[in-house]
Amino acid sequence: MNLKYINNIYFIGIGGIGMSALARYFKANKKQVVGYDKTPTEITDALMDLGIDVHFNDAVENIPVDFLKPENTLVVYTPAIPKSHYELSYFRNNQFNVLKRSEVLGLITENTFCLAVAGTHGKTTTSSILGHLLHECDVEVTAFLGGVTENYNSNLILKGTKVSVVEADEFDRSFLTLSPNLACITSMDADHLDVYGEAEALKESFVEFTKRIKSKGKLFVKNGLPIEGITYGIEDDSDYSACNIKVENGTYVFDVKTPKEVLENIQFNLPGRHNLLNALIALAMAVEYGCPHRQLANALASFKGVKRRFTYHIKTDELVFIDDYAHHPEEINAVYQAVREMYPEKKVLAIFQPHLFSRTKDFVDEFAESLSKFDEVVLLDIYPAREKPIEGVTSNWLLGKIHNKNKQLVSKELLLSKIQESEAQVVLTIGAGDIGEEVKNIKKGLSIES
Repeated sequence: MNLKYINNIYFIGIGGIGMSALARYFKANKKQVVGYDKTPTEITDALMDLGIDVHFNDAVENIPVDFLKPENTLVVYTPAIPKSHYELSYFRNNQFNVLKRSEVLGLITENTFCLAVAGTHGKTTTSSILGHLLHECDVEVTAFLGGVTENYNSNLILKGTKVSVVEADEFDRSFLTLSPNLACITSMDADHLDVYGEAEALKESFVEFTKRIKSKGKLFVKNGLPIEGITYGIEDDSDYSACNIKVENGTYVFDVKTPKEVLENIQFNLPGRHNLLNALIALAMAVEYGCPHRQLANALASFKGVKRRFTYHIKTDELVFIDDYAHHPEEINAVYQAVREMYPEKKVLAIFQPHLFSRTKDFVDEFAESLSKFDEVVLLDIYPAREKPIEGVTSNWLLGKIHNKNKQLVSKELLLSKIQESEAQVVLTIGAGDIGEEVKNIKKGLSIES
């Protein structure tokens, strides 16, 4: 399909973070863009501010007349949309071009120099850093991101079309639609077992992804993963290694050993060793692309982060409030490491909203172990997203497995009062569901209290 000859793009699930980046891209390229989503959010509000019409009722009569011509309309949907969706069924039954988001991303990027970031953790932060580095090095780049970057207040970086940066998403095997020139794999921990069934099938999918890399392309892998490539790691024998690491006023200062030389006194402002690894691989890919080292160092130092990735909302001597998207046990471990490194002496309250019944079931013991490390734990009910309940899989079941006396399950309505009752000096909200919608209210309540 040649996207040049398609004028109308209709999104089903336009409020998704990856879908909205595509909607922004097509709008910037003078296409007519319209979409449906289940509920209004800050993302859909921002799209409407750009002049994109969004509606929230699944009804065929809501589809504009201009979008009822199959020869001139592309329909893009997310796998989270149920097969029973009326609008999606209409388009499928009437000979429209109907593609998954990942397939469209593959079409957009296939004729660009594509840098793809794969892995079960770290994709959004790594691709955001990488997009920022290329942008600041004056590369003609478009970056499609799974989060809103603080530097651009957007999930799309748009500075040209010669180069693309994408998240290579393993969910639903979406990354097998891509054909990157440079790719990295940050991690291969078991996840999405509702799709893959077992961890081995997930690993096989990553192997298949590596076969999608174009001829003369390059693959980067975190040191220790069971796939060969250019390695990266921290204070080890990797091809790219961060070494001589110091923390000065909350900023990492470190050297990077490359296959050819050592880059000294690199600065990076996001806390946590996981973020240091994200910065390292983004830097390595930009170096291999050919960006000037000093320009890269300046760009990395200016990266401000991604919203809902260890985002500070209150940061005073008396009280710290951080929000993070972590929704896998290993991600929660990474958040714990970061908060302990920054605040080793302070009491930490973690508020966690589990995401998906299947993920909670598959990793309940690992979640319990990760959460038990915090001084105090509050759980919200499981956020179902695309799933129906699984009998016996509840937040109360998870709560019973947490080895911590300071734990409780609360409703959203009582959440703020429970936080205000706590003596914790560091408050964390964690999860990939709608817990992010509670942040404004918590920030306001804690600010009033302090």
